[in-house]
Amino acid sequence: MSPCQEANIDSATDAKFYKETKIWGDDFFQFDGFRCISNPSFTILSSQVNDDYCDCPDGSDEPGTSACSHLSDLSPSYASDLVSNKVSRSLALPGYYCKNKGHQPGYVPFLSVNDGVCDYDLCCDGSDEWAQVGGLKCENRCKEIGKEWRKHDEQRRKALGAAGKKRKELVADAGRLRKQVEDRIQSLDTEIQGSVLKVKNLEAALADAEKQERGKVVKSTGKGSKVGNLVQLTKDRIEELRDSLLVVRGGRDDAIARVTELESILSTFKTEYNPNFNDEGVKRAVRSWEEYAARDKPALTNDAQDRDIDEISKPDSETGVIKWSDWEEGAESDVDVLYKIEEYLPEAVRGWVDQKLRDLRILLIENGIIAASKDSGSESKTLTDARDALKAAQDGENSLRNELNDHRDDLGKDYGTDDVFRALKGQCVSKDAGEYNYELCWLDKTTQKSKKGGSHTGMGNFARIDSVTVDDEVPADGKGLGSGVRVALRYENGQHCWNGPNRSTLVVLACAEQDEIWKVTEEEKCVYRMEVGTPAVCDSQINGQGKAEVAKEEL
Repeated sequence: MSPCQEANIDSATDAKFYKETKIWGDDFFQFDGFRCISNPSFTILSSQVNDDYCDCPDGSDEPGTSACSHLSDLSPSYASDLVSNKVSRSLALPGYYCKNKGHQPGYVPFLSVNDGVCDYDLCCDGSDEWAQVGGLKCENRCKEIGKEWRKHDEQRRKALGAAGKKRKELVADAGRLRKQVEDRIQSLDTEIQGSVLKVKNLEAALADAEKQERGKVVKSTGKGSKVGNLVQLTKDRIEELRDSLLVVRGGRDDAIARVTELESILSTFKTEYNPNFNDEGVKRAVRSWEEYAARDKPALTNDAQDRDIDEISKPDSETGVIKWSDWEEGAESDVDVLYKIEEYLPEAVRGWVDQKLRDLRILLIENGIIAASKDSGSESKTLTDARDALKAAQDGENSLRNELNDHRDDLGKDYGTDDVFRALKGQCVSKDAGEYNYELCWLDKTTQKSKKGGSHTGMGNFARIDSVTVDDEVPADGKGLGSGVRVALRYENGQHCWNGPNRSTLVVLACAEQDEIWKVTEEEKCVYRMEVGTPAVCDSQINGQGKAEVAKEEL
C-alpha cells in the first residue's frame, strides 16, 4: 500500500505529496522517502508517515493521526531547524481528510482523530477512528447521511431557484419604480418652466392692477360724507341696543317664571305640612315663608312698562319714528354730477376718456404732483383676485420644486445592487417573539411592540446599507446566515434607552424565498441584531455558493 493510501489522502491537491518517491540521499543512494510539504528540504522514510510521531516541522507526515496537532508558529524549534531560518511550523493540512464516499468529503480536526468518538457530522465513513481505540468501531453511515443531505440540498436548491426568480421580479419592479421617478422628473421640469412663465405674467398683472388702484378716484359713501357716515353708525348702534334689550327682557321673563314657581311650591308646603310633626327645620321654613308672604313687595310684572318695551323693540321701519331713507338718499350734489360726467358722454368716447383720466392721475401721482388715494380699509375685487392668483401660482411653483428636489435626492440614494431595495421600501415584516412583536420596515424603521399594550419602542431608523462577515452554521431548515460576506442594513438613532444609548439595530440578510425575520437578539444594552431572510440578496449569495461548489469540485 502506498503512503498516500495509508495516509487516507484522496485530495488532488494533497495526494501528490504522498506518492511513492525515490529520494537521493547524501551518499548518492536512492530510498523510498517523503518530503515535508511546507519544508521540502526535510525528508523522512515512508515508514515514518502516520507512525504517530511528529517528524516534519509542519506536521505533514501525520495526516492520519493527532501526533502533530500541537504545532503552531510558536512551537519550539527542532535542532535540524538551525540549518535553515526559513522553517514553517504551521500545520500544512487543515485536518484529517475523510473521503466520505457517498457524501461530501471533509476534514476532521486532528485532536478528534482516534479520540473514541464517532464524528459522523464531519466524517460519516468513520475513518477518523481507524485505530479503534477501546474497541470502538465506527460504521460507515455515508449512504444514509448522504441520501438525507442530498434530499435537503435539493430542497434548498429549489428554494434558492424560486428565490432567484423572485429577486428578478423585485429587480424588474425596482426598475419600473426608478423609471417612474425619472419620468416624473422630466415632467416636473416642464411644469416648472410653465409655472415660472405663469408667475411672471401674474406679477405683471398684479403690478398693473396696483397701478390702476392707485389712480382710482375714491368717492366717499353717503350724502355729505361725514353726515352719511354718522347716520350709518347711529343706525347700527340703535339696532345693537334694540337686540340687547330683547335679550335682557327674555332673561327677566325667565326669572319671573322661576320665582312664581318657587312661591307656589312654598305656599303648597305651608298648607299641607303637619303642624303636629315636631321638626324644627320644617317649622322654621314655614315661619320664614309667612314672613316673606306678609311683606309688601312690588308686582313682578308691570303692564305699562311691558307695552313701552314692546314699542321700543319694533323696527324703525314699522314705527316710522325715524325715516333713515331721508338721511341716506337725497338729491345729487354738484360733486356727484362731476363724478358721473362720463355717463353723459357717448359710449364710444366714454372708455377712452376714462382711461386718459386714469393715466393722467397716475402720471401726476408718480411725479409727486398730487397724493395717492388714501387707503379706505379695503381694496377692489380685481386687485384682491390678482394678488390671490399670484400667491396660488407661487405656492404651486414652490411645491413643484420641492417635489423635484425630493425625486432627485431619491435617485441618488443607495438602494443596493440593481436598486433592488427600492421595490421593498416601505413594506414591513414582523416576528412574534415571546412577549414582544418585532417589526422591520424596509429602509424605514425597526420597532418593538409589547403584546401587553402600551406604546411602541423605536429600535432605530434606517441609516445606510452595509456589509458584514459572518461564520454561522446553517440549520436543517436553511434559515441561517451561513459563512461569508452578507448584506446588512443599519438602523440607528432609535428611542433613547434609559441610562444607555439610543437604540440601534443591525439587520443581517441572507437568501430566502420569503421575507422573514429568523432571529432577534440584543447583543448589548439596546443594541439589537436581526437575522432576516429575503430574496432581495439571493443574487450575490447564489453566485458565492456557485463559486464555492466549483472550487470544491476542482479540489
